[in-house]
Amino acid sequence: MAQQNPMALNIIILAAGEGSRMRSAIPKVLHKLGGIPLLGHVLQTSHSLSAERVVVVYGHGGEQVRAALNEPDVVWVEQAEQLGTGHAVLQGIPYLAKDDTVLILYGDVPLTSAHTLQRLVSRVDDNSLALLTADLEDPSGYGRIVRDERRQVTRIVEDKDASDEQRSISEINTGILAVKAALLGECLSAIKNDNAQGEYYLTDIIAMAVEKGVSIVTESPDSIDEIIGVNNRVQLAALERSFQQTQAERLMMSGVTLYDPARFDLRGRLQAGSDVVIDVNVVLEGEVVLGDRVQIGANVIIKDASIGDDVVIRSNCVIEGAVIGHSCQLGPFARVRPETVCREEVRIGNFVEVKKSTIGSGSKINHLSYVGDSTVGREVNIGAGTITCNYDGANKHQTDIGDNVFIGSNTQIIAPVKIGAGATIGAGSTITRDVPGDELTLSRAPQETLKGWVRPAKK
Repeated sequence: MAQQNPMALNIIILAAGEGSRMRSAIPKVLHKLGGIPLLGHVLQTSHSLSAERVVVVYGHGGEQVRAALNEPDVVWVEQAEQLGTGHAVLQGIPYLAKDDTVLILYGDVPLTSAHTLQRLVSRVDDNSLALLTADLEDPSGYGRIVRDERRQVTRIVEDKDASDEQRSISEINTGILAVKAALLGECLSAIKNDNAQGEYYLTDIIAMAVEKGVSIVTESPDSIDEIIGVNNRVQLAALERSFQQTQAERLMMSGVTLYDPARFDLRGRLQAGSDVVIDVNVVLEGEVVLGDRVQIGANVIIKDASIGDDVVIRSNCVIEGAVIGHSCQLGPFARVRPETVCREEVRIGNFVEVKKSTIGSGSKINHLSYVGDSTVGREVNIGAGTITCNYDGANKHQTDIGDNVFIGSNTQIIAPVKIGAGATIGAGSTITRDVPGDELTLSRAPQETLKGWVRPAKK
């Protein structure tokens, strides 16, 4: 089970904790930050380090965690009993070769940067263990770094086991460390659980390494947020804002205008062109591509969509799983659902819903309409209140509309039906059969006036 490539970087991620303070049926490491599970952030960073092997030690909700992350290249190891961090790391030891460098990470600490971890790993050799530490104004709850008179690290004391003098130390243990697998295995096999928690502490290996003559070298993170773990929803919300601020700053530095960075959320990945302008309360999810000069109004949600150059998306639109061609105008209050393609210069207006349809270039659906399971040609005008009736209660049916069709307001199109190029449909029609091109088609009940009719009055 050991690695074949000696001296490789291997990563063990501890993700077995119950997370009781989240007060949730969802495993803690599956709660999302920026639209990605906490553990997903740690896995992304791990892969960016080109680790030879990534081992995730899971426990509570393990199968749920594995299914949600869907990481086939990860080694999943169950910690059946939660007996402490030292015991958890021990579960991953069989998957390592003695000459491997091992980096220990945590599934609920999502924002540790690859840059910080690269510095940490570079400090490891056969005679050194690298430890990530930080100085906090309020170190309560954290293990303290104990140094001797030469400022050399001698051990880590957990908060509950620390004396008053030790609790005054501001340098804390983040839990993140890098070490050779051989040394790690030797120390873990010797640790004991005679402490306030009755657990096997990973931190005990520091004193053991010192006794073996190993130097403890330390690195600090670029930002304190990199070492913050999530134990409750307050901490999760605080990290979310920090994460979003970082993303907003990166986008603005790349040329995107955000009217208010504090009211913008990116919950996925964004590829943005030049001179993009985004108003307040915009949420981008999944994989989003924005072309050049895209303008997005307030309160817009875009998920897994590609938006072409010079597109204007007015306020309160929802766009998901769609491709929007260049120079289109959408909204306000438009909903564009999955598998929709709008060619260039399409207009989708207020309170219009489009689903699983292709809208040809220059076509307009400006007001209060529903177009679903349809192919719409070029330069088509669909009037207000038009509905493609695509569902018969059991199956969906297709509507095909040719080029240069004019459809009057309040028209119902009962699919499956084809409307020929150049056709005109009179307002208020119900279309149940194919419509010939270049003709006027309408269906209306005769209008009558009943002379002498008296409106009923209350008795």
